[in-house]
Amino acid sequence: MNLLEIQNLKVHFPVPRGLFGRAREFVRAVDGVSLTIAPGETVGLVGESGCGKTTLGRAVIKLIEPTAGRIIFEGEDIARLKGAELRARRRRFQMIFQDPYGSLDPRLTVGDIIGEALDIHRLTPQPGARRQRIEALLKDVGLDWSQAERYPHEFSGGQRQRIGIARALAVEPRLIVCDEPVSALDVSVQAQIINLLQDLQHEHGIAYLFVAHDLAVVEHISRRILVMYLGRIVEAGPAKTVCRSPQHPYTQALLSAVPVVDPDSKRKRILLKGDVPSPIHPPAGCPFHPRCPVAEPRCQTETPPLRETQPGRWTACHLVKAENELRAETHRRDSLSP
Repeated sequence: MNLLEIQNLKVHFPVPRGLFGRAREFVRAVDGVSLTIAPGETVGLVGESGCGKTTLGRAVIKLIEPTAGRIIFEGEDIARLKGAELRARRRRFQMIFQDPYGSLDPRLTVGDIIGEALDIHRLTPQPGARRQRIEALLKDVGLDWSQAERYPHEFSGGQRQRIGIARALAVEPRLIVCDEPVSALDVSVQAQIINLLQDLQHEHGIAYLFVAHDLAVVEHISRRILVMYLGRIVEAGPAKTVCRSPQHPYTQALLSAVPVVDPDSKRKRILLKGDVPSPIHPPAGCPFHPRCPVAEPRCQTETPPLRETQPGRWTACHLVKAENELRAETHRRDSLSP
């Protein structure tokens, strides 16, 4: 059974127009996304800035209200839950934010930041138990109790992100949405945080939805990768398979931009023309066709469905043929040959 199942999720933001601010248009930030996450699994979500990754992550844990679709968490649709019902379930899913500087309250000590979640959900009614829990959480993320009385501004970026991880762990969640948790950190610190997240996953059995734009980082930590463009998933599959043999032209372009250590590498950089289209007025047909180097006339009018092209691999592209289609074509050519 899947821990999380998202079905045709949409998040559209109204754009006020006119004298009375009526919404005549909508920003289609997330436009019909479906995905699943198994218990203890890490699923990576990648794409350019503005493609809807962060909006999707926030909608999953109901920090943003979805416009349509279902969010089935532990067998229950939480998409329409509000108030006390939502708060009672919220301890089961948490978020690690991108900005380690802006996501911590500067007026609270580290101990109070972590303990706040314990107090809200009444997990440690006894003061002694509260201190023991905070001390254990700090130890889990590589800090100690002597730092509990300090304030966020007294810590480095990497240490602040460790505090954010401890805060997320405090309520013992089963799913954590990691919203680009290492993008604001130095490369050496990034590796430490990634290793910490993996160690915590092995210890506690947590599932991650890991949102990032760095494919190298996502490949390292994820079991599966979803590639997002203009609010839609355009490719999905096992992390190593997607990164080593991408099928969608957009995924190929993303991977071509990843720096290569080998100076003799023959990798060719794919430069996309133009800019990402407006999510208010997305193009007809395939949303990627205005920038696609191999687009055909039908790409301008027909929207390609996300379909299984190989076992466990899904691609939304007219030019990528499924294995059964390739077998049928081979059979047809063989039958026509003399």
